[in-house]
Amino acid sequence: MTDTPLTLDDLGWSDSYLPEEDAQADTSLPPARISGIHRDRASVLAASGAELLTLPPDLSAGDIAVGDWVLYDPGAMRIARLLPRRTRLFRRAAGDASREQLIVANVDFVFITTSCTDEFNEARLERYLSLAHSGGVPPVLLLTKADKTDDPGAYLARLHAIAPDVAAVPLNAKDRPAVTAALARWSGPGRTVAFLGMSGVGKSTLAAALSGRDLATAEVREDDMKGRHTTTAREMHPLPGGGWLIDTPGMRELRLTDMAEGIDAAFGEITDLAADCRFRDCTHGPEPGCAVRAAIAAGRIDASRLDRWKKLKAEDAAHSASAAEKRRQGRSFARMVKQAKRQKRRD
Repeated sequence: MTDTPLTLDDLGWSDSYLPEEDAQADTSLPPARISGIHRDRASVLAASGAELLTLPPDLSAGDIAVGDWVLYDPGAMRIARLLPRRTRLFRRAAGDASREQLIVANVDFVFITTSCTDEFNEARLERYLSLAHSGGVPPVLLLTKADKTDDPGAYLARLHAIAPDVAAVPLNAKDRPAVTAALARWSGPGRTVAFLGMSGVGKSTLAAALSGRDLATAEVREDDMKGRHTTTAREMHPLPGGGWLIDTPGMRELRLTDMAEGIDAAFGEITDLAADCRFRDCTHGPEPGCAVRAAIAAGRIDASRLDRWKKLKAEDAAHSASAAEKRRQGRSFARMVKQAKRQKRRD
């Protein structure tokens, strides 16, 4: 991954990752950062170099993410414990509302990538923005294939309409010097960035430009301007100017659970106005005194954006309720098993 000796500072380490109450007890265990995940092992980067560690019995591959910090036992070459995360990106696991699927951890910025093609979709981008805000990761919007359209400004205006406070950068992903210069303000020593977006929007090309490495890319189909899925696993790559990049596979589906605050942050102009509605439980429908509806009538908010906010809120609420019920059932079943074991011992 890198031939240059690394320090913990190079890897983005901060003493804040180690809880103060545990610092004294864990001084003999060195920290390491997860750079790749396998079935029962994890590749890590540490001050000693790259290592391959086994997972402890109480930790599965699904419990960790690329970017996580751990303490490990050098003698046993095994992870001793997972350290608290500063930020994380996650989504609801397919078919299981009670389980979250980790994407990456401890990143400083996330580059949400879209393109000046028919792939551009406000509703999808709002999902990515909600995910970023929920995980505590500042988003940056990247608009690729700006060289493929006569009016990239129209796409930038659409980005500004849904995220006026988020930086939006038009790029030609194949112009490596321009990409490096445009993204330099968010990368650098000790920082970690990640890419999110659909397959075919140029994430791997951008990752290759930023890292200076020939990462897997595929040509774009001329009939629909879509690329083929190229990144198949999350990996950490060093950046020439310092810092790290985590490339991620394109995600066709992004299911939201327990992201109410992130959704509200992504639709900040609506949630801010909602505080001025006459009724605290205003649905922003037929009620009198609705500040949101008044803003729509005045042309300050697009009605379709309110509809998308309502849809995301309803989806998140339904999935969150389902997840909470599954957790409740799990706890109830565990209590029943424990009681049955106690009764068996008494008998």
